[in-house]
Amino acid sequence: MAAEFETSPERVRRTQDFFSIGDLAKEFDITTRSIRFYEDQGLMSPERRGQTRIYTQKDRVRLKLILRGKRLGFTLAETKTLFDMYDRDGSSVNQLQTMLRLIDDKKLALRQQLEDIKVVLHELTAVESGCLAELSEKTKENP
Repeated sequence: MAAEFETSPERVRRTQDFFSIGDLAKEFDITTRSIRFYEDQGLMSPERRGQTRIYTQKDRVRLKLILRGKRLGFTLAETKTLFDMYDRDGSSVNQLQTMLRLIDDKKLALRQQLEDIKVVLHELTAVESGCLAELSEKTKENP
């Protein structure tokens, strides 16, 4: 019966209306300086009460999306473009089409990086084999 009334920290955060910069920094394991930087880039705009920043659920979701975008390789400018599109028309069609183009670009870039890595690994293996062969010859000459 008591379990019905227990709430997880995640559930509390989802139902909480306002957050401090410290709350968000702690939740997402980032610095308050990072959050202020995202504000400076126009990605978030918390309410102000004097010098105190008051973050809403919208700010919390945006921060979560910013961090997810960074993990996926999106630049802050690309994330801002998506946010701006959403803010302008609220329709997700343009935003989704832009997101799909960005995803295609990221996948293409990653595939190219993967090919580049394969080439470098092949070259390193060839150089390594040459070094080992030469070392083997040198140690035979000078036991």
